[in-house]
Amino acid sequence: MAAIVQVAGLGKQVLSGDQPLTILHDVSFTLEAGESLAIIGASGSGKSTLLGLLAGLDVPSSGAVTLQGTDMFALDEDGRARLRGELVGFVFQSFQLLPALTALDNVMLPLELIGAQDARARATEALAQVGLSARAQHLPKHLSGGEQQRVALARAFVTRPKILFADEPTGNLDAAIGAQIIALMLELNRAQGTTLILVTHDPALAACCQHQLRLESGRVVI
Repeated sequence: MAAIVQVAGLGKQVLSGDQPLTILHDVSFTLEAGESLAIIGASGSGKSTLLGLLAGLDVPSSGAVTLQGTDMFALDEDGRARLRGELVGFVFQSFQLLPALTALDNVMLPLELIGAQDARARATEALAQVGLSARAQHLPKHLSGGEQQRVALARAFVTRPKILFADEPTGNLDAAIGAQIIALMLELNRAQGTTLILVTHDPALAACCQHQLRLESGRVVI
């Protein structure tokens, strides 16, 4: 298999007062299509910074990120946004559903943004895959936390992304519901062959991934 994610010598520095502060030091790894990686470490270790760099939401001080053969930081901001639209899905700890839209409309939204003619049918199927057909017309405020995260998963996978970035996807859920979300996310990951990269404090979720990358003070440790 060809590598879909290649990270080489990735580093990030910011100014703290008038002194440089290094948040990430020389991070390198490679993932093949369909593999899963958990980024783990204590709060402040650089996990979310790394995820933001991998997605091209932030720009590194050094190093490179290549997604499916494209150097992310050889592109301008608009180019990176287009690449994300073509390749990437996101799942967040806080669900990030639009409160005025029903579950179905939230899942349809990314398809409508790319002009898909069959958005309603595909979104309906995606909600069925996460067991929420009966809740399609409900607003987020009428859904439980676990149901909202399932809607978020359906929305992330409905465009069939090559790469899914997940930031603490079980962080706002209790253990039992979190376990259901883990199982569902990994099932969708396997079914679609999506490469999964997630930040987590959850050892059960990290253990389900094929690879783990542990950060301490911005450095990769074994």
